[in-house]
Amino acid sequence: MDVLFLVSHVESTPLLTALLDACKRRGIDYGCFFTGAAAALVKDPDIGRSLADASCVIVCEYSWERFGKGDCPFAIGSQTDNSALASAALHVVSL
Repeated sequence: MDVLFLVSHVESTPLLTALLDACKRRGIDYGCFFTGAAAALVKDPDIGRSLADASCVIVCEYSWERFGKGDCPFAIGSQTDNSALASAALHVVSL
């Protein structure tokens, strides 16, 4: 994976959407890990569309239990998954 986006702030929505769309346009392989209050962002329709081409999307299990509602539309994982993704990525962008 070229870029891993580590998303932990709800306020990052506009920037995240723009970056994911830019990755799609340039053919950059990207993935995302959502944690903290930002776990709820995966239910946002704009972000969901942008994540459709991601090679991997994982939402922190504990964050989803705290901030998510209903079924999570992406894989549930742990901070261990976050570490594995970060070690496999060429670049990590923290939002």
